[in-house]
Amino acid sequence: MKIVVGLGNPGLEYQRTRHNVGFDCIDRLARRVCDASQTPRARFQALAVEGEKSGEKVLLLKPMTYMNLSGSSVAEALRFYKLDATNDLLVIVDDIALPCGAIRLRSEGSAGGHNGLSDIETKLSTHLYARCRIGIDAPGRLGQKEYVLGRFREDQQPLVEEALSLATDAAECWITRGITEAMNRFNRRAVDDRPTNTPAKPADSNGPAGLPPGLNN
Repeated sequence: MKIVVGLGNPGLEYQRTRHNVGFDCIDRLARRVCDASQTPRARFQALAVEGEKSGEKVLLLKPMTYMNLSGSSVAEALRFYKLDATNDLLVIVDDIALPCGAIRLRSEGSAGGHNGLSDIETKLSTHLYARCRIGIDAPGRLGQKEYVLGRFREDQQPLVEEALSLATDAAECWITRGITEAMNRFNRRAVDDRPTNTPAKPADSNGPAGLPPGLNN
């Protein structure tokens, strides 16, 4: 079994915000690998649903602990299934250091100032697990908290839609082929060939980006 975790915050006020792209990617992945009749269950301090991809069982998780305590949910699921974080865990997360529309996969690494990844590293006592970062642009003149908890500007929405699609493809590849194949296939395409977006502007008051429903909380 493989575990794919998307990081975000629960609650209607956080839906479709920049900090919740991990949740949005899990919703998309659920529609591809899970039976449509399944209802997400509260397990491991998360909304959870099981699926299958090319014969490999997969557990999709959206931790309901709020971002800064995501590690408790991840650690609980790994312990329950007696899985190894290095080989069996992929975490999908937002990244202000990447331009909107880009993704980057790594087999390990530092938290890079991301509180969700930091808590996972603390709870697992390791940084040796795969992660897929989805670019959301830098905050610019806005405070970081205000920026990541805001919704995407109109000009960013097509870029994040593309990034979510690529990240979902990459997660499927990781499930069946592993992190090395996923990095080889998607890092060049998703990062090197992406144009750099313009500097971030203050967030507008537009509503959600309108992604279709998935593993909703």
